[in-house]
Amino acid sequence: MNRRHGAGATSRRLALVILPLLLTVTGCTSGTADDEPAPGPAAAERPSPFRDCATLNTAPAAASPGAATSGAASPGSTPSSAAAPGTAAPAGGGQALPELTLPCFTGGAPVALRDVAGPAVINVWASWCGPCRTELPAFQRLSERAAGRLQVVGVNTRDSRDGARSIGEDFGVRFPILVDQGDAVQRELRRNAFPLTLFVDAQGRIRHVDATGALDDAQLAKLVRQHLGLVVPA
Repeated sequence: MNRRHGAGATSRRLALVILPLLLTVTGCTSGTADDEPAPGPAAAERPSPFRDCATLNTAPAAASPGAATSGAASPGSTPSSAAAPGTAAPAGGGQALPELTLPCFTGGAPVALRDVAGPAVINVWASWCGPCRTELPAFQRLSERAAGRLQVVGVNTRDSRDGARSIGEDFGVRFPILVDQGDAVQRELRRNAFPLTLFVDAQGRIRHVDATGALDDAQLAKLVRQHLGLVVPA
C-alpha cells in the first residue's frame, strides 16, 4: 500500500515537471503571423551597365552647325544626308521617327523618340534574339569609334529587365538604352524583323531601315557612310 502511494506521488511530481515543459514547446510552434520576424529588406537591384539618356536630345558635337563632318561633300555643298536649313529634306529622305515616348533603362525622364538628335543609329533588340546578341558588340564599337559625330541608341523591346541587363554586362554594352515593353516601334514602322536598325540623319529623318540580320563592323561602317555621309573606321 505504501509502495502504491509512493508510486502515485512520484507520478504526480513528474507530471508537474513535464507539463510546463510541454506548454513551453507548444508555445514555440503555435505562434501567429504577428510573432514571426519581419522579412529582411529586398536585395538591391544590380546597377545598369548602360549609359543614361540625358544627352540623347543633344546633337553630336561634330553634327552641330558649322562643325566639320568626316566624309562630307566639298566645302560649300550640302552632304547627301542633310538638308540645308529652311529647305525640305532631299528626295527619298525617308520618314520621321515614330511619335513615341519611351522610358530610359536607367530611369529619369522618358525620351521622345523624335527628340533623339541625329545623326544616329538606333538598334531595336532583345536578349532572346540570337542575331541581336551577335551584333550588339559591333554597335558598342561603333559608338566608341564615332563618338562626337554619331549617336548609337538601343531600343530594348519585348524583353525582361534582367535579360537585357545581363546581355549588357556580358557584352560590355554601354550606350543608352530605351525600353519598349511591347513592340510599339516596330508596329509604327510596320516591321516585324529582329534585329532592326534605323539610320537617322541630322534632321531626324530615317534614311534607311536594315533588317538583313546581324550586322558586323564592316557592314555598319558601310551603311553609316552610305546613308549618313559619315566615315567611321571599321
